Amino acid sequence: MTGLKTFHQRLAELHLLGKGRELTADEMQEMAICLHLNAEYALSMAYLENMSLVASLVHDVDWQYEICLDIEELARDPIQTKKRKL
Repeated sequence: MTGLKTFHQRLAELHLLGKGRELTADEMQEMAICLHLNAEYALSMAYLENMSLVASLVHDVDWQYEICLDIEELARDPIQTKKRKL
């Protein structure tokens, strides 16, 4: 499983395009969408990782297991996971 998501790839593509020429209005809008998705993904992952740490500190193995499943699900499909919970 790779940590690179489609919005990360597109953000990199748009960044490189912008280094060679001015981005179009549509590309700028797409970049804003990618940045938004990246921020949501990063914040959700950080939240879950922090909750996993808390679960381990209080020795709640069942809770930590549930959180680890949520982390795996978010890493696998951040868009669908965000629609369902978190």
